[in-house]
Amino acid sequence: MIDELDRIAAEAREKVAQAVDLEALDAVRVAVTGKKGSLTAVLRSMGTVPPEERPLVGKRANEVRQEVEGALAERREQLAADELAARIEADAVDVTLPGRRPHVGTEHLISQIVDEVEDIFIALGYTVASGPYVEIEYYNFTSLNAPADHPSRSPRDTFYVEDPTNPSAGSPVSDVLLRTQTSPVQMRTMEAEEPPIYMISPGRVFRPDTADANHLPQFTQIEGLVVDEGITFGDLKGTLDHMTRELFGPDRATRYRPHFFPFTEPSCELDVSCGVCGGKGCRFCNHTGWIEILGCGMVDPNVFGYAGIDPERYSGFAFGMGAERIAALRYDLPDLRMLMTGDMRFLRQF
Repeated sequence: MIDELDRIAAEAREKVAQAVDLEALDAVRVAVTGKKGSLTAVLRSMGTVPPEERPLVGKRANEVRQEVEGALAERREQLAADELAARIEADAVDVTLPGRRPHVGTEHLISQIVDEVEDIFIALGYTVASGPYVEIEYYNFTSLNAPADHPSRSPRDTFYVEDPTNPSAGSPVSDVLLRTQTSPVQMRTMEAEEPPIYMISPGRVFRPDTADANHLPQFTQIEGLVVDEGITFGDLKGTLDHMTRELFGPDRATRYRPHFFPFTEPSCELDVSCGVCGGKGCRFCNHTGWIEILGCGMVDPNVFGYAGIDPERYSGFAFGMGAERIAALRYDLPDLRMLMTGDMRFLRQF
């Protein structure tokens, strides 16, 4: 038995030395120390060794195992080093060549606009709030004073989530929808917090519009809300004039045109003087000298009623604008779709 162990040790050392790669070396390991290996077979036959010889044979068997495992480890380390050296030589780098400059990423233009608007209002003491993309009609329309027959509630203007369990016909088939504005965040904020409230709510909104130069089915809206005692239309104008100067520069003029929105009264649209012609009139502003940027107004008392806020004590104003439109007007972009294509030649300019 001792002679057999010596033979196994000598044969294993020879095969280990002849192994040319890690795969061949692993084959040697399996052939010697594996479940069906030669050394394992000897160890399993220890029961046939006379009792008086077992200590000597067992000691020699352990020595052989240690010798084989040591030889395997040493050869494995050598082969791994040789393989690494071969790879380095094959992929040798010429250090005299100029390096490859990595492309450093930047925030998307829309994210930059949103961050800038947030910074403007945070500096005024506003908070930033967010809400769910999937809303119900109550928060998206009803609580914002939109009547049941308002055109915006039609499936032509709103993405409704169909309810397959509802057998009733008609439209919409459910009151769950993708929000068309971030105004629901304002209502949720008024329900959850006591006045005074100064907040903005940027986020994605969804409308079934055909994508063209001036419309997108998904865009980023930034809305704001103020609720406090003694808030007047003068506060609204002062706030938005400040925001406009910060976004477009101190030389841009503003004007407020009467308009209608269900959730504000009085309501208006804010225009800023054209940056291309300086307000003189050109093709970019349709020869008017003005460009519309947002809608705004004083919060309708009915909206306060839905939120449980006393309209006799509190007043406020709200406004909403599209970040894509702000970007287009600020950088004279002719087509909003340019912001969505992912064309790096365009996006790297910002």
